[in-house]
This record gives sequence, C-alpha cells and structure tokens, in this order.
Amino acid sequence: MLCYCNSELAFSQCCEPIINGQILAPTPEALMRSRYSAYCIGHADYIHRSYANNKQAENSITDIAAFAGHCEFIRLEVLDSVISKDTGEVEFKAHYLADNCHHTLHERSNFIVENEQWRYLDGFLFDTPIIKLGRNDPCPCGSQKKYKKCHGK
Repeated sequence: MLCYCNSELAFSQCCEPIINGQILAPTPEALMRSRYSAYCIGHADYIHRSYANNKQAENSITDIAAFAGHCEFIRLEVLDSVISKDTGEVEFKAHYLADNCHHTLHERSNFIVENEQWRYLDGFLFDTPIIKLGRNDPCPCGSQKKYKKCHGK
C-alpha cells in the first residue's frame, strides 16, 4: 500500500515507522508527512506527541481524534520545505472531505528540535474556499473519477 502522504513509497517504508516510534522523523517535512498520514489513519496519540511540548496542552488527544474522525483526508501537496539546524518550515496543502465539501488546509508550518526530535510548533493558515461537491463533480482526490463513484457517499 502506498503511503498516505503521496511520497510514492510504501506506507511501511515511509510514515508508518515514524508513527509507530520505530524511527524519528529525520526532517521537518518527514514529520509533517507523518502527521498527515496519522490523521488519515486516526492516530491521534502520535499527532499529540509530535507537537512541541508547550503546545501539547492546547491540543487534546480527544479533539485531534474528533477532527480526524470527522474528515476524510484525500491528498497532500508539499509546496516548500526549508530546514536549518534546529528549525524548519514546510508549506503544504492537505485536502480533505467533510460533509460533502472539499476543504483545503493550506499551511506554512514551523518546526523545532526538542529532545533531539523534530516537533510541530505552529503554523500560518492561508484562507482557502470550501467547495460544496455535487455527485457529478470531479473527485478532488485527483482520481479523474466523478465524486459519486470515488469518495462520494
């Protein structure tokens, strides 16, 4: 199975070992991709643990799980990635479906190194439209199928 993060690698060789704690994310981009994949599979505990220590209290596991459970993540686009010694930035678009609408979370995320691990600190969210999907609209996952034949319910 290909990884959810659109890396074209197998999940077992990409994000899964990071999510399961077998290896540490080597870069901010790898951490961001693993967080996206964790949202796809509903692994709220990992998402919570990957926040910077001073941000964990603001983001409960219950809230993370509720958001992940309400959405169906369908596509990730990495637009830019910048890394320095102890900080990094990744700009991405995470596409997801909720209530028959296509949402795009377009964010420029900030990452820091804490305890020799990359952690998500915060991010700037860009305004993006929410698009109501009709059954015959193209599916926003990029499959070239109609929404009703792909992700439509």
